[in-house]
Amino acid sequence: MRTLVDVTRPATPSAAVPGKAGPTPPAPLLGALLVVALEALALVVAAVVLVAETVRGLALDVGSAVALAVFFVGFATLLGGAGRALWRGSRWGRGPVITWQLLQVATALALAGSLPAWLPVVLVAGAVVVVVGVLWPSSRVHASRTNAPDAVA
Repeated sequence: MRTLVDVTRPATPSAAVPGKAGPTPPAPLLGALLVVALEALALVVAAVVLVAETVRGLALDVGSAVALAVFFVGFATLLGGAGRALWRGSRWGRGPVITWQLLQVATALALAGSLPAWLPVVLVAGAVVVVVGVLWPSSRVHASRTNAPDAVA
């Protein structure tokens, strides 16, 4: 027989109240989210460096530098929001996070000849950690809600 407490408590993370934080994410997802946070921070740092070089007059093409800085900040914001969604149990965050990892791997491999040898290895390894962590079975169970992002709902 179900008691009142059983009826009011969500049975699974997918039944949790939208907008409320659920249980703590599993370890594989936490590792992936840590890497995603570091990637978002690196994008913001790169944007600040580009703007600083533009202000100091060191940028070869001001328009391209500013556009790239805006792109970096935009993707950092998207990664932050997607990571927050995954943390809270919403599965919509998987798409942007995995898409960024694929773009990062493609870029790292395409520029491997002009980058320090260790950098493509770090970027590809980070992408693998994120994709595996996000798609790990316990991570998929945690992020199984289908509710829309808070800004849209």
